[in-house]
Amino acid sequence: MTAPAMSQTEASETYVSDEAARAEYVAAARSAAWRRRLLPVGAAILLLVLWELAVVVFQVRPFIAPAPTAVAATLYAKFGLLIGNLAPTATEAVSGFIIGNVAAIVIAAGFVYQRTAEEAFFPIAVMVHTIPVMAYAPILVLLLGNGLSAKVAIAALICFFPTLVNMTRGLRAVTSQQMELMRILSASPSEIFFKLRLKCSLPYLFAALKIAAATSVIGAIVGEWIGATTGIGALIIQATYNFDSPLLYATIVVGSAFSAAFFGVISWLESHFLKWNVAQSG
Repeated sequence: MTAPAMSQTEASETYVSDEAARAEYVAAARSAAWRRRLLPVGAAILLLVLWELAVVVFQVRPFIAPAPTAVAATLYAKFGLLIGNLAPTATEAVSGFIIGNVAAIVIAAGFVYQRTAEEAFFPIAVMVHTIPVMAYAPILVLLLGNGLSAKVAIAALICFFPTLVNMTRGLRAVTSQQMELMRILSASPSEIFFKLRLKCSLPYLFAALKIAAATSVIGAIVGEWIGATTGIGALIIQATYNFDSPLLYATIVVGSAFSAAFFGVISWLESHFLKWNVAQSG
């Protein structure tokens, strides 16, 4: 016995119900997105207000901890000086980011196809990564001089290891079924690498690149502490020795803002190139 056909009225009511549910879902998703954006902003504003009140109530001296308003005034008054010192730091960070990550990707590809090379050199990479950056920074300055090269090398080294580990793992994140399918399709080794291994490794790679975006700025700043005359790191040292706390805090704000912007660029590239992965994870 067949079920009775749905009447036109019932079909219309079902369509309206589906549309209402979809509209409700979209509104809830939009509300959640705005909540994720506004909550950190509200928390930051609250912390700044509490900081300002603490400085005023407890009469904290400006050279110990300046008020946020004093930092904001310094940012406005010395914006040209801050941006002028940000330029060399940004150059060093971006150059080190590119060099360190490219080297890590190439070496990771070599490790995937040469197990012997990985067994020989991966422990050395781990050992180098365990050395604090402040320990090998003076060595690189002695080897490369007190110019741009040493700062770029420090930024590159600090970016290198996370990308090497993630990229090696990502290139190996292929299943036996995927490899068998590529062999059935008579894919060449280069096609297997670029169309299968490299695509599988992209989520791992971008996870490492987002870490490297922040650490490259740290590496450049640490390199400037050793003996630079310009840059965010050099300005931090000068402000510290001069007990100019508002300038010190303003310099940190500028460096952090650049680091966050760099991270945002990498996140945007990830969302642009990994739309297939976002759709799959969603």
